[in-house]
Amino acid sequence: MNTNQTLPLGQINHAFPTPKYEPLSEELDPRKPGQDPASTVISVHSYEPPAKDFLVWSVFNTLYMNFCCLGFMALVFSVKARDRKVVGDLNGARSYGSTAKCLNIFALIFSLLLIVLFIILFVTGMIV
Repeated sequence: MNTNQTLPLGQINHAFPTPKYEPLSEELDPRKPGQDPASTVISVHSYEPPAKDFLVWSVFNTLYMNFCCLGFMALVFSVKARDRKVVGDLNGARSYGSTAKCLNIFALIFSLLLIVLFIILFVTGMIV
């Protein structure tokens, strides 16, 4: 018999015997008692926002508001956060991003206070 021949529906090819399968223990009763056989379970994953790295803010603070090198340190932590995000470590990226955010805030506040102090001293005549 030619193996490339197709058989009409309803006929069995006896050249190759059908293998005997044993049902697995899971296949015997896959449903819990009382569960509807037509029901479907859908898993919904919670949405987690992507980790922020604050890189642009860190570059700005490094160039313009670099009080005691806080802007540069913020830039270092921003780059680390971006690297962790690329690797897929979201917890590490959030941690480094949070540190970069705090350093950016401190660098901005201290630099602005220093600028305001110089303006006040210049206006009052203490600095000529």
